[in-house]
Amino acid sequence: MAIDFGYFTLSDNYYPDNPRSANDFVLEIREQAILADKLGYSSAWIGEHHFDRLGVNSRPDILLASIIPETTNIRLAPAVNVLPIHHPIHVAEMWATLDLLSGGRVDYACGRGYDADEYHPFGADFMTSAEVFEEGMDIVWKAWTEKGPWSHKGKYYDIQDMDITPKPIQDPIPFYVASFSETSSKMAGNKGHNIIYAPFAAAMVYGSLDKAVDSYRENCVKAGNKPGRAMCSYFIHISDTPEEDDIGRQAMMDYFQHCVLRAFPDDPTTMPPTMHYFMKINEILRNMTKNTLSSNSVLLGNSAEITEQLKAVEAAGIDECILYFNVGKKPHGMVKDQMHKFMEEVAPNFENYSIAAE
Repeated sequence: MAIDFGYFTLSDNYYPDNPRSANDFVLEIREQAILADKLGYSSAWIGEHHFDRLGVNSRPDILLASIIPETTNIRLAPAVNVLPIHHPIHVAEMWATLDLLSGGRVDYACGRGYDADEYHPFGADFMTSAEVFEEGMDIVWKAWTEKGPWSHKGKYYDIQDMDITPKPIQDPIPFYVASFSETSSKMAGNKGHNIIYAPFAAAMVYGSLDKAVDSYRENCVKAGNKPGRAMCSYFIHISDTPEEDDIGRQAMMDYFQHCVLRAFPDDPTTMPPTMHYFMKINEILRNMTKNTLSSNSVLLGNSAEITEQLKAVEAAGIDECILYFNVGKKPHGMVKDQMHKFMEEVAPNFENYSIAAE
């Protein structure tokens, strides 16, 4: 097994005295995703967030569609589609169309999110998000894989004699479930889907990333399914000097303090029981300092140190790691420089990229 590397962003932009508008940032992200293709990254994973809660890019499908003519090889994915706030038929149609237009380059990932304020304006029920999410996944899968008209009758959706157009080119589109907990890991395993982890949550719930991957694979086998691909995301800042290291650490602290803590659920009476583990996450983040940032979620150091950290991620059984360069209001030029530096100094130390570099 050899690890792949992708580009990832959640489009965080909620910072005091921030001169960068949401519109500016969305266009920067588009340029960075095109650059990722030119530099040889495997994929571009663009987050979906609404109302400048944790991010400003609300339509990853449209942004990714806009880069199809500008890219050649890079795979195109949401990180992630917040499925319970959308009708699953609409979701199936959107990403099937993108798969057709891109010549079969789509990876699809979904989650239920974690911010009630992103649910309410759409009339979605945050308290039943897990149940709606699981049923929605089944509908999207049917829409892509059934060879003729199909029906679905569940608690939340009643769909009769459906057959979407267009159909995806891939049969099927690779399907990933975003996992912060064992609940979503079991969903992925029971349905035979791939999984994508947030490493800090994996470390908190399972103790380590490799144990999280092992649990997912066990869940697949128990359900009679072949384990799929396991992915994870990491914040990253490559630094050769103490000053550069401080920039990377401060960007992370700004992100946690100004963006994450305002969006993560923090009142057990207003969140589903399956999300109560966020209370522990919030406690950890509130007590975080620049000096206590850990490799459970952030890759910090020079190219050799980051290579060593990613070798451990690869050894944990991760098939692809998507990298969050533009966190914490980093300037666009700095982000592009970091993307170049990673492909020049870190990626060639891994099999897929050392071959590509030859």
